[in-house]
Amino acid sequence: MAGGLDSFDAMRRRLAELDATPLAPNDPNLAAYYQERGRIEKSLRPYMEYLKVKGDLDEARSVAADETLDDEFRELARDEAAKLTERETELRKRLLVDLVSMEGADRPSAIMEIRAGTGGDEAALFVADLYRMYRRHCEARGWKLVNLDASPTELGGFREVVFRVEGEAAFARLRFEGGTHRVQRVPKTEAQGRIHTSVATVAVMTEPDEVELAIPEADLEITFMRSQGPGGQSVNTTDSCVRIIHKPTGEFVKCQVHKSQRQNRLAAMEILRARLMGLERARSEAERSKKRREQIGTGDRSGRVRTYNFPQNRVTDHRLEGERNFPLDRVMEGDLDGLIDRLVEQAAGVAAPPDPV
Repeated sequence: MAGGLDSFDAMRRRLAELDATPLAPNDPNLAAYYQERGRIEKSLRPYMEYLKVKGDLDEARSVAADETLDDEFRELARDEAAKLTERETELRKRLLVDLVSMEGADRPSAIMEIRAGTGGDEAALFVADLYRMYRRHCEARGWKLVNLDASPTELGGFREVVFRVEGEAAFARLRFEGGTHRVQRVPKTEAQGRIHTSVATVAVMTEPDEVELAIPEADLEITFMRSQGPGGQSVNTTDSCVRIIHKPTGEFVKCQVHKSQRQNRLAAMEILRARLMGLERARSEAERSKKRREQIGTGDRSGRVRTYNFPQNRVTDHRLEGERNFPLDRVMEGDLDGLIDRLVEQAAGVAAPPDPV
């Protein structure tokens, strides 16, 4: 179907294939079969409504154009066609947004990394603020946030924090958060009251499983060491911190948030798989995915996707066209839905009214 909705016709064909090959009650793939079928049926409901409205619209237009019919009857058909045209437009916009939202919706979770860039201690404090923002957002949407690793600083910030988000459409929506985030405010350590600019980088990755991405043990260099807290103080008395280097790519991860080596190793491997999957997807689908290093940028002040301006209580997303400002106090409390909705709508090519600041 024209207008970018071909994917729904592909879903209809897939549903027909599933219906044509039902599984036996004792088939081990039965649960996955019904799960896929249910997901497709749910996605197709608004599309089937769109097709019905489109058919009714074609009929109303045909009646309105039939000069052999009574004028009053044709006038009623024109009125009906006007209403159906408006409804068709609304449904088409919704379907285009749904298509963008479905990209990555099959991923069960997302792994996010927030790192301090230019700005020293203030950048680390900004990382803590962003982490809190995402935590509040996850709570509001009923998503589960699981900490994987963190490197705290003495002032209460983080040089880096890594966590997993589990929930419906978590990756599909959070993927829009990847990039360089810039903050403009007066740091707590600034005696002269001057506004400083600092940055943090955010990477959002899918979480592959071991079947999708097998990593040979020979490709790994694994070391264990004493976990460290701010100022070099030991977090515990065991050598539980795990550091893993993937020798073929040079990717490096560590984890020290758990008390046992086993738990830290599992978490570190989870992060590593996500990073390697991001690199693999970037190679195979360069136009649809971004490499992790490209996504998080260089960490300097020049590249940015969003600016958090505290003096003006304003968040500006630089990727949006037209009005792109949002109230900072609400955003920092995790109210990201309006902002992400605008990014989804723009990606779908659908104009949307801006949210007032």
